[in-house]
Amino acid sequence: MPNPNSVSEHYTHGALLDAIKVGVERLGKTTETVSVKDLGPVEEFHIGGRVATESFLERLELAASDHVLDVGCGLGGASRFVADRYGARVTGIDLTKEYIETGNTLTSWVGLKDLVELQEGDASKTLFSAASFDKAFLMHVGMNIADKAAVAAELSRVLRKDGILGIYDVMSVGSEDLSFPVPWATSAEESAVSSADEYKKVFGAVGFEVVTERNRRDFALEFFDQLRASTAASGGPPPLGLHILMGETAPLKVSNMIANISANKVAPVELIFRQAS
Repeated sequence: MPNPNSVSEHYTHGALLDAIKVGVERLGKTTETVSVKDLGPVEEFHIGGRVATESFLERLELAASDHVLDVGCGLGGASRFVADRYGARVTGIDLTKEYIETGNTLTSWVGLKDLVELQEGDASKTLFSAASFDKAFLMHVGMNIADKAAVAAELSRVLRKDGILGIYDVMSVGSEDLSFPVPWATSAEESAVSSADEYKKVFGAVGFEVVTERNRRDFALEFFDQLRASTAASGGPPPLGLHILMGETAPLKVSNMIANISANKVAPVELIFRQAS
């Protein structure tokens, strides 16, 4: 099962900020003119990208008065989207140091430092005060968390009563073994995929009540079809895209991801919880 060190090592690029700068230049932009929208293709590391983010976060009833926790924030793409779209204050936390350092630089580029702060840390044992957040969300994070019960307990502690928690993760829907590598893991030993029922059991045990559940399998397959078509039409990947994060193994990881979803072994699933008051 994955541990914090192995997870951080899996995602570490080594020269990520430089690679993103090259992509920005290929877009014809500079670090002064690039926008939240421009950065979306490289900083939304989950199935469906920015489209999935918009649809998912709409369900959290976000408002400008909210303090929001982005768990496993990666480069902070969703954090910046929330700040830009809703005017809310967002704190992101992630295990990967390079993601946090790069993400905070991207936040400066788009002028959102007053609303967005990304921190290196473990979501199962944070230093946040009790009941310090109004909303919280995870996007394609749980597949790297072996001890989901510890994270559930910590989120219950830091989220205010009646607060909303959203989870958008790849979840198991079948019993067959997955094909690896995939975007979140090189091998089965690095993966911690669970079913929606397991999520509901773990989070329900600490006081979270299910509001809605949505299987996004059909959306995911359509997204990958469109991605393949656009890549073929343009003769290769775009200047900014997830291939920058996944490196040379990106085509194989994406191919295996599509195969696993097509075979109905896994699917991206949304769960919206409300903390009991």
